[in-house]
Amino acid sequence: MATITKEHWGYTPEGKEILRFRLCNNLGSSVDVTNIGAAMVAVRTADREGHIDDVLLGYRDGESYIGDNAACGKCIGRVANRITEGRMTVEGKAYNLEINNAPNHLHGGSKGYANLAWGSRIEGESVIFSLHSPDGDQGYPNAVDVEVHYTFDDDNRLHLRFIGQSDGTTPLMMTNHAYWNLSGEASGTILDHELRLNCSTAEELNLHHVPTGRIIDILNTPQDFRTAWRRFGDDIDSEFQNMRTKGGYGVYYPLDNYRAGKLQEVGELRDHKSHRCLRLFTTQRGVMLYTGNKLSIGCPTTKSGSTYCNYAGVAMECQAFVDAVNFPQFQNIILHKGERYDEHIIYELGTW
Repeated sequence: MATITKEHWGYTPEGKEILRFRLCNNLGSSVDVTNIGAAMVAVRTADREGHIDDVLLGYRDGESYIGDNAACGKCIGRVANRITEGRMTVEGKAYNLEINNAPNHLHGGSKGYANLAWGSRIEGESVIFSLHSPDGDQGYPNAVDVEVHYTFDDDNRLHLRFIGQSDGTTPLMMTNHAYWNLSGEASGTILDHELRLNCSTAEELNLHHVPTGRIIDILNTPQDFRTAWRRFGDDIDSEFQNMRTKGGYGVYYPLDNYRAGKLQEVGELRDHKSHRCLRLFTTQRGVMLYTGNKLSIGCPTTKSGSTYCNYAGVAMECQAFVDAVNFPQFQNIILHKGERYDEHIIYELGTW
């Protein structure tokens, strides 16, 4: 049974208290979360020799989580990832959203859910963060109430549950933007990490990281993590699908054999140095793989008192298709009044 503690961790510029919660299980592992962006800020777990280290990228203080370029460990909304040129149409009405990642809208805007102080409470064995997003928030229509539930069990499984309801019609698609380095957050790059994914196709993205409308077969290409374990460093400089220009992997993979509402395995990340592994499960449509190609740009001081280099961590963001609001043939992310948004992610920590 997990134990949960709470502590003061600073103040926002507006004077709101920043809180840090720690969930500890009976294996000696622990997870820290904060009310800024409902973010994961530390994950401590043992390697094959029993040495415990923090395997999640993060910063030395709570204030640093406000407005960071990397959205490190945060829960993203109202819509994760990019919306092309910040334009969308909902129920026949056109909306123009903030262009905060030129030429596109990214992660709900500069004042999206990731940069806000959420309400928080401890309920049983979970930490629950809650947020009211009003009508017109960052340009989005209608109000939304969302919750993020964190639960850490005695099998080293970290559960994230996203729940949302709206008083009208609006797009809603949330994810978590954790960066993992299974050798330890201060150990260098993830270029020696290996990954397998239960995905044989990818959403084709252009040089601006938004969809062309095509789904492509990626088996036996540098973006193939289905047919065998693939080491990130082997092909990160490939010309395939503009990877060299983009600096590495920034690929959306829809899950093979996806069924709405069903929890299924996405894949597994593993590290040969520590022999730690991370299995990923979700009810979401797929996963955005990002190898931290630009982590050296604008990250605050890290937990270890340094700065992160490019490729210091890998993000595996379970979510719907990129820009799904403008490509409804892929997946509908529109939430209507009376409907309930309910998605689940599980990170299972272990060794091999």
